[in-house]
Amino acid sequence: MLSPASKDIIAATLPAVKARATDITGVFYPLMFERYPAVKAYFNQSHQAKGTQRQALANAVVAYAANLDRLEALGDAVSLIVQKHVSLGIQPEHYPIVGECLLAAIREVLGAAATDEVLGAWGEAYGQLAELLIAAEEAEYAGNAARSGGWRGERAFRVVRRERESEVIESFYLQPADGGALAPFKPGQYVGLVLEIDGQTVRRNYSLSCRPGLDYYRISVKREPGGQVSGFLHDQVQVGDELLLSAPAGSFVLNDAERPLVLLSGGVGITPTLSMLRPALERGRAVHFLHGALNSRQQAFGSAVTALQQDYPALQVEVVYSAPLAEDADKAQGLFDQQRLAALLPAEREVDVYLLGPKAFMQSCYASLRALGVAAGNIRYEFFGPLESIEG
Repeated sequence: MLSPASKDIIAATLPAVKARATDITGVFYPLMFERYPAVKAYFNQSHQAKGTQRQALANAVVAYAANLDRLEALGDAVSLIVQKHVSLGIQPEHYPIVGECLLAAIREVLGAAATDEVLGAWGEAYGQLAELLIAAEEAEYAGNAARSGGWRGERAFRVVRRERESEVIESFYLQPADGGALAPFKPGQYVGLVLEIDGQTVRRNYSLSCRPGLDYYRISVKREPGGQVSGFLHDQVQVGDELLLSAPAGSFVLNDAERPLVLLSGGVGITPTLSMLRPALERGRAVHFLHGALNSRQQAFGSAVTALQQDYPALQVEVVYSAPLAEDADKAQGLFDQQRLAALLPAEREVDVYLLGPKAFMQSCYASLRALGVAAGNIRYEFFGPLESIEG
């Protein structure tokens, strides 16, 4: 438990830390990478370049410090952190590194205001958070290892098939290299990949784009312009190659409700919704599958989704192209704006929405859904990278 004196110090200094939070995290990351280069592999450098990781950490630090006595107010944020850490293989020995560098960054940014007493209080608060996360992560690691076909850490999987889904998306079908059982997963979860590229270890998370219960995992990867990992997977990884995977993780998963389900995705955000689609239909749920793509050449899985309509009349599909080609003249064009969503959603707005895609797409759709009367608690979403604000 955090001491009363430390709580008072944190409360008194929180406004100053909040005002300079992004400056602190801006100092923190370069400092940590300089002192401990090995930890750089755990961080997506494109997110570093964009500043989204820095902002997400700043928000998390401030939110935690503001809710020391009521961590339940943080909602799903703690679970999200735990799931991401487990997929990346974060270990207890990493926490002192972060603590050391975070306190050093606070001292550098706040200067004379960051007295030994102040840093001691923030260090105590960080230690409390670290203990909480370490315990929760250990429970996840142990649970992953204990389940049938499960494992702890990294496990080798063999690429048994590649499939081109569109001009920019390639699917990789993966089976355990040891021939052992495959751990179950929940629709919407992801796996972590550990790769060696140009002599450097890199880690990335990819949603599982297949339904549970098969004898393989499938990830579907969009080639990003200049993307180190996506380019490597598209250009270098072939059938027969082995990849190291962490166990399935993630809390953006299909619920067990009976309400109508809206799967609303943009671009490669379609991947987790594909995992949810058939399980939801098999449970008898009415499903509205709404997907936005640039055009027909970049749209993935179109035929697979529409084929399900033959067996499941409760499935409604709408695909919209925002940058259509000449051959797309007979297709729906535009965006999922408020007017379009109003026409596609059930008249009764008591629905579950799962929303995933580029940030601007998600923010626009979220605003429209709320304006149309869908409760915030019924809209689930997940960002491709660090947690950001859904309200633009």
